[in-house]
Amino acid sequence: MIKVSDTAKSRIAHLMAEEGFNVVQDFVRVGVKSGGCSGLSYELKFDHTLGENDKLFEDKDVKIAVDKKSFLYLVGTTLEYSGGLNGKGFVFNNPNANRTCGCGESFSL
Repeated sequence: MIKVSDTAKSRIAHLMAEEGFNVVQDFVRVGVKSGGCSGLSYELKFDHTLGENDKLFEDKDVKIAVDKKSFLYLVGTTLEYSGGLNGKGFVFNNPNANRTCGCGESFSL
């Protein structure tokens, strides 16, 4: 399962509405791809079409879709949002990551 912090929930709802997505029907797609300075990087986007190999979760009224391959890397992750002057935006708090880069956008196992 993937969790969503309260601050991430508010920001997701705001951004989805801004981009024409419906927070009740549509979802956040979270994934992992090769690349980044630590070997793997996170992907985050809004979507409305589930794939055959997707798992769908819901936390705090936010729907999250993850493909089965990415799910193995993301089990137990919490999606957080850090705003303000020094904020990084969306941050993945991933207990499976052994090492992360300075920007927090890539990791290794």
